[in-house]
Amino acid sequence: MKKNWCALCLSAILLLAGQGTAQAEGFAMNEWSARGLSLAGGMVARADDPSALAYNAAGITQLPGTHLMLGASIVSPYGSIEGTDQRTGARTSMQTKVQSWTPAHFYLTHQLNDNVWLGLGSFTRFGLGLSYDGSWMGRYDVYDLALQSVSVVPTVAYKVNDWLSLSVGAELMYASLYMGKKAPVAAFGHYFGDMDSQVEAHGYAGGYQLGAHVKLNDQWSLGLAYKSQVSMTMYGDIDFGGGKLYQTALMGKPNLKKSDAEGTVVMPDSLAFGVSYKPLDNLSFEVGTVWTRWSTYDHLNMTFDGPYGEESKSRKDFQDGWNFNASVEWKPLDWWALRAGVYYETPVINEDYADFMMPTYGRTGLTAGMGFKWENFTLDLAYAHLIINQLDYSTTRNGGVTAGVKNAKSEDCVANIYSLSLGYTF
Repeated sequence: MKKNWCALCLSAILLLAGQGTAQAEGFAMNEWSARGLSLAGGMVARADDPSALAYNAAGITQLPGTHLMLGASIVSPYGSIEGTDQRTGARTSMQTKVQSWTPAHFYLTHQLNDNVWLGLGSFTRFGLGLSYDGSWMGRYDVYDLALQSVSVVPTVAYKVNDWLSLSVGAELMYASLYMGKKAPVAAFGHYFGDMDSQVEAHGYAGGYQLGAHVKLNDQWSLGLAYKSQVSMTMYGDIDFGGGKLYQTALMGKPNLKKSDAEGTVVMPDSLAFGVSYKPLDNLSFEVGTVWTRWSTYDHLNMTFDGPYGEESKSRKDFQDGWNFNASVEWKPLDWWALRAGVYYETPVINEDYADFMMPTYGRTGLTAGMGFKWENFTLDLAYAHLIINQLDYSTTRNGGVTAGVKNAKSEDCVANIYSLSLGYTF
């Protein structure tokens, strides 16, 4: 058994290389398993498969023996920004480049005795990605962005009695950031062109996760899960390009061509609650909500080495967000399950400081999927379609936006998500 555990842990580490980014309300994610996705995140009170390590780890006390689950999602967001180009005066619309991201997940649970369960989970709590043409009108705010993260969470769950289970997990999060943007170069009333700047950075930080699962009777269950705030300091470098344009823009600051950079990103804490009702052995419903304290994300500041102690400041002032979800699961056959769900996320962006990094103002998700069971194996498939509300930039004071665009708005923003999870019971 010890050799099996070592091999499975190594598999988890190898999976981390495949973690990707996705565009979400704010930059939180909840695509933590195919079953969880098809149920719109309705796994807080159910919490009865290995992905409970991400949704509500206290629920793993419902899993006898040893269980393994691994899988990945394909996230394909797209949309466009319409606005008036400040330089040409033309009303134009720019669509994001077609891209797909692949966040992966891995879960392993083991029953140690009648009261104690151990678990190891790897999943993505936060991610963001988008890409525009480098010459688009909003290039002074961003033209390329990828925020990737992965959390590894070893967990202990304790079955207090027949109706109450508790869990605690230590979270180690890794994150990397790439961002590209332009800056206009002008002198004596003459525009020389754009200077490029690209930031690459990464960092590690720690947090914790808590869970509680209450089984009131054979029909009703409750779940509560808390994920702590993670304050991530990221280190890397910023490259300002080169050539004559670079020399004109920096005016005697050659040390800034490429230099070390440092910035802090606050990953907010969240609290999830769910109620599950199972009127029949093959039928269950769940409703729930997730509160995310986005108000902790008030600034995105970056400093970099230079003769004058250069610093980049970007005000955000997000507001706290809510996710409301409902789902149903029906098993017409012992080996086949059908699932569907819906969720709505409230806006978190402050329109007065809106930028093109997150062109969302609330979103609705429609989800569906199915599961198959054969002997010790399970296979779950899921699809979700996200409808993203339009964001109005007419009141924003973000200098990167107003330098290139006026009266902008996002439009036709959607995302399609496909997910697969494979499970095995030892």
